[in-house]
Amino acid sequence: MPGYPYPLPRTIPAHLEYDVRLRLTPREDSYYDLFADSANNLVTASRLLVEIISDGSDREALAEKMRACEHAGDERTHAIMNRLNESFITPFDREDIYRLASNLDDVMDAMEEASDLIVLYQIDHLPKDVIRQVEVLERAAELTAEAMPRLRSMKNLNEYWIEVNRLENQGDQVYRRLLAKLFSGEYDALTVMKMKEVIDRLEEAADAFEHVANTIESIAVKES
Repeated sequence: MPGYPYPLPRTIPAHLEYDVRLRLTPREDSYYDLFADSANNLVTASRLLVEIISDGSDREALAEKMRACEHAGDERTHAIMNRLNESFITPFDREDIYRLASNLDDVMDAMEEASDLIVLYQIDHLPKDVIRQVEVLERAAELTAEAMPRLRSMKNLNEYWIEVNRLENQGDQVYRRLLAKLFSGEYDALTVMKMKEVIDRLEEAADAFEHVANTIESIAVKES
């Protein structure tokens, strides 16, 4: 430009400018590790539940370990929420990060409540179908932990949410059988009340696992 005392600034091509912007504001990858830690913690909790419902187990000690798992889960949830408040760029939608963290926390809370009720109510013998309920939770926890590392690529996740939904349906059937048994007249009213609270919490945990799977499905669809 005639009369302009300084050289004109050099224009950066749009695609290079986009690359520079991404390097200057990297997406937060630590979320993936926190979600994986939360899911692995659920595997530990589900296996503690297996021990708690076993005859002859030291339920007080196991319930204490479960409470430690619940505290660890809370710490991971808080870490995710704090990171979310501090992050400018996130790996996927902020609302989905919040929802996934909350869903994982709901699973942990329901399992911890079930174990605590077993101890508080001093339930010595649970119906055999409770074992089926806990087996559903253990398998759902394992599948969830296996799926979390695949969030980075958003690939090979469809089998995960399909299987968790199938497990939840199986858990519903077991839950209905348990209700029928509880109200069959075999148990006194107080025992029915105590056992129903336990199986209700276990059913809530199965539902929460399905919510985790549904959230991951929603994220994968948005990111595809």
